[in-house]
Amino acid sequence: MGKIKTHQKLPTKWSEREILRDKGQFWTPNWVAEAMIAYITEDTDLVFDPATGRGAFYEALTILNKPLVSFYGTDIDEEVLADEIYNGTNCIVEKRDFIKNPPKRKFRSIVANPPYIRHHRIDEETKAVLKKLSINITGEKIDGRAGYHIYFLIQALNLLEQDGKLAFIMPADTCEGKFAKNLWKWISENFCIDCVITFDEKATPFPNVDTNAIVFLIKNSIPTTSLYWVKANEAYSTDLFDFVSLKFKKQKFATLDVFNRQLKEGIATGFSRPEQNHNGFKFHLNDFANVMRGIATGSNEFFFLTATQVKEINIPEEFLKRAIGRTKDATESILTLDDVHQLENENRPTYLLSIKGTDNVPLSVSNYLEIGEKMGLPNRALIQQRKPWYKMEKREVPPLLFAYLGRRNTRFIKNEAAVLPLTGFLCVYPLYNDKDFVDKLWQALNHPDTLENLKLVGKSYGSGAIKVEPNNLSKLPIPEHIVKEFDLERQYKTASGQLRIFREQEN
Repeated sequence: MGKIKTHQKLPTKWSEREILRDKGQFWTPNWVAEAMIAYITEDTDLVFDPATGRGAFYEALTILNKPLVSFYGTDIDEEVLADEIYNGTNCIVEKRDFIKNPPKRKFRSIVANPPYIRHHRIDEETKAVLKKLSINITGEKIDGRAGYHIYFLIQALNLLEQDGKLAFIMPADTCEGKFAKNLWKWISENFCIDCVITFDEKATPFPNVDTNAIVFLIKNSIPTTSLYWVKANEAYSTDLFDFVSLKFKKQKFATLDVFNRQLKEGIATGFSRPEQNHNGFKFHLNDFANVMRGIATGSNEFFFLTATQVKEINIPEEFLKRAIGRTKDATESILTLDDVHQLENENRPTYLLSIKGTDNVPLSVSNYLEIGEKMGLPNRALIQQRKPWYKMEKREVPPLLFAYLGRRNTRFIKNEAAVLPLTGFLCVYPLYNDKDFVDKLWQALNHPDTLENLKLVGKSYGSGAIKVEPNNLSKLPIPEHIVKEFDLERQYKTASGQLRIFREQEN
């Protein structure tokens, strides 16, 4: 096991790192920063950091004693730029917006932990700038769900000199988002991806933050067909630094798993995930079930009510449906009516206000709808698409629920309570509703070998959390031995045929 260097400090409380979500600032730990600096500082006299923050990479450069290498950084946060660390020699840091006003030159060595700002926090004017940037550099528009960090990577690669090197630490969605396929096609066709470094849950660079970090080491040279894929299993070990410093030649380390990986497979699977030559999977969830998202109310605080609220407002039963909203309200693999009653006793919402557009509502409900109008609900983006605005989405009760985002092993829940799920869950509708088939499919889906495949179709977040969208859950591979174990194979051909008919009708 590698030992902690004498200059390294164990992390203090995370709150002391002053995470600023709106600014996307998450400070890079020194054991990671030093490995990244080691990669880019060979044969260079200047390191450029476009999102310098509190100076993790400048500090690493100083510690690694590179007196002939100068540092140039940019940032837009005056507070971090005032940090005394930047008073050193061979260091210039200026206030500059790297996206809107990048330096008018190229660099041989670029390193960054770019601001992690998700797309829903980006204003429309900035989104227009980002769209133009991606088209100008890559020739294509990047999907609008890409976060700010993606454009930092694109801009930085565009400013990388021939044979120059780049080291970026990024969230896992860089490889898993809707934009990932086009992004990595462009990168892989124009640059050499030397190495991708991932982190075990207990070695995460950003504890208690809902993202998995990945380090990309990329060179502006002729692309190759393979790369090194690394998993760091222990934080604050020198192994990662040594692996990079030795130019990847030594590949056996106590705290690292190192693999030589084919580029094509890595892009197809996603670099955040282990190697998976999974083209041979015969069965997927969509062979046995249909998947839909849960109900989006547009305003849970208004439409999703407790029993006490229902009584106080005096809402008749015919305008209510039993529902469940948060995954923490369904902690077991079976949800029963007793569980729902327990939630009710805890004053948790369990009733969904469900009104058809043609319903004649009593005065008590009409008065409540007036409150919603005063709250401005009819003008909300999702709600304003409905006619009338309070008309609720329709769903049949799903026999199985899936926890949309979670860390736990039990993600598929048997819905014996017959509740409707909100968007914290996905609806899973087996093609056969008989109890035996539903029960066997539920067991097959909760088998550890099936749950392990969620990594192949979902987005990974911090502490082992995985989020899976409806379309991707449909593609969940179910191992063939699991299908046989639970006697699902005999249903396969019939089920697939029914599913095709269902989709044709749906379209």
